[in-house]
Order: sequence, then structure tokens, then C-alpha cells
Amino acid sequence: MAINLQKGQRETIDAPKFTIGLGWDTNNSSTGTDFDLDASLFILDENKKLLSDQHFVFYNNLKSPDGAVEHTGDNLTGDGDGDDEQVLVDLSRIDSKVAEICVVVTIHDAENRRQNFGQVRNSFVRVFDGNTNQDILKYELEEDFSIETAVEFGRIYKRDDKWKFEAVGVGMKGGLQDYLNRYQ
Repeated sequence: MAINLQKGQRETIDAPKFTIGLGWDTNNSSTGTDFDLDASLFILDENKKLLSDQHFVFYNNLKSPDGAVEHTGDNLTGDGDGDDEQVLVDLSRIDSKVAEICVVVTIHDAENRRQNFGQVRNSFVRVFDGNTNQDILKYELEEDFSIETAVEFGRIYKRDDKWKFEAVGVGMKGGLQDYLNRYQ
């Protein structure tokens, strides 16, 4: 049975292999252009810095060097029910220097398209067992991010040899480059 998290809540992930599913729906927009939301993962050391450029997993770099984190591909529209993008995680293969995996969703070309997360609804991140498809935990973003164009949905971090998930739900006006600047 899945645990539904609230913002700031943390939960241990006992499964070494799991899938992160991210989903969202867009409101009918007056901007006249389609929404393209992108899931990205920043694989960080204990100083909250990327281990290397290849530890930034997103639509142009689908796999971490150790093969522990693999993005299954970019969904350009977000149409349909369920997960819009997924990331496979195998913690048994993860580099020993990894302390945290930051899960971020950004709106591609948001400024030019005049789009923000206030125009996005039903956003969620879930962690589920890829073998059984059983949800381990789920976090639904309920805030109205009226100016934000990027949201850190959650983070997976290691404490006392246990991996935990924290429901973060923090938005920012910016994009991938802003997160890269933060973590490089």
C-alpha cells in the first residue's frame, strides 16, 4: 500500500530497484503553444554538487555513468493518464560518492511560451516497484505555482546507510540552467 506524502514528509525506500513516475496535466492555455515539461535528475555528492556533468540525467543524457539512474525518454506533450515520464533507479549500482538525487521538473522554453506551473494541474511524483507496479509512495503537488517555471518535486538521499525520499515541492522562476548553476 502506497504512502501518500505531504510536503516536507520523508519516508524510507526499502527497495533497491524502483521506478520514479512523474505526471501532470496542463490547463487549456491562452498562450497558444503546447506545454513540454521535462523531468531531470541531479545526482549529487555530500556537498550538493554534481559528481560530474554525466550525473545530470535528462532528455539529452538518459543514463548515469554507473547505470544506476536511467531516464526512459522525453514526453513532449504530457497527454494521457498516468506517468508522463519515468526514471529507473537501481541503488545497488549507484556510485558510493552519491549522497542525494534531486528530482526536478521544468517547463521547456517557458519564458518564450509565457507558461508557468500555475497552468499545470494534477502534478505528482511516485515511487513504485517496477516488478509489481505497486506504489511505494506518492506525493501530489497541491500548491499553485503562479510564476514558477521549475519545481523540485522531491529528493532521494542517503542517511545512516538507508535511502529516503523527501517530498520537497519547491518552485522557482527559472529553468534547467538555473539548477545546473546551483549544483555545479
